[in-house]
Amino acid sequence: MNNFITRTLSGFLFVVLVISSILFSPYMFVVFFAIVSGWAVREFHKLTNVQNGVSVNLWAGLVGAVLLFVSSFLYAAGIVRYPLFSVYGFYVVLVLIAELYRQKPNAIHNWAYFVLGQAFVALPFSLLNFILYIDGWQPIILLAVFVTIWVNDTGAYLFGVTFGKHRLFERISPKKSWEGFVGGAVAAILSGYVFSLFIPQISLINWLIFSEIIVVFGTLGDLIESLLKRTVDVKDSGNVIPGHGGLLDRFDSMLLAAPVIFIYLSFLFQHVG
Repeated sequence: MNNFITRTLSGFLFVVLVISSILFSPYMFVVFFAIVSGWAVREFHKLTNVQNGVSVNLWAGLVGAVLLFVSSFLYAAGIVRYPLFSVYGFYVVLVLIAELYRQKPNAIHNWAYFVLGQAFVALPFSLLNFILYIDGWQPIILLAVFVTIWVNDTGAYLFGVTFGKHRLFERISPKKSWEGFVGGAVAAILSGYVFSLFIPQISLINWLIFSEIIVVFGTLGDLIESLLKRTVDVKDSGNVIPGHGGLLDRFDSMLLAAPVIFIYLSFLFQHVG
């Protein structure tokens, strides 16, 4: 019972923080998600550093993620327009050069995993800024990304527990089922319909496509993170959220969904414009 209460309260607080940071203020958003982005990259490197010959500096990955996120926010919000990303690029070069002096046994692994952490974790977080400012400040659209992920997860869990018989990807995630996947997809359709009432300039059919993109790529993102954890033989990426694991665990579905949604919205708003 104590574990259930702890899990419920921490999960509720997490949801409140995400929603509040998106809706209340762009500056609350950038502070909250810059911290989350950096910590998620740190968790990623703690996982990959378990392997022999891999020793990426955790703080180097964290700082890189924060730099990329803040640079993306300032650019997407139109606050700074000069080549802001050159600062981040220069930082990445410095991290690569620093490997000359660390005297670690396998510099190639460290370089590769540092870049992977930036591409697989930091980049999707940074793209949240461009979704938020896809056509001016659009907090409801960004909120829809996370709400749809949560609705999909809830629907998949309820349908999977009730009807699940056929495994979706048993080698990677034994508990996921095709029945759960369909249940999550149906729940996401309802979510898309609700958001179409708030932003009618995006048609209902486009909202439904939006929702199902998140279902497909959110599920794949979840599976990829599960594969990562299974590869290094850990249950959670961290313990920063009591009862829920790490930040990487909570945002795994977003890692693939955000880039694809950004591409979709870019084409959509270009066409609308």
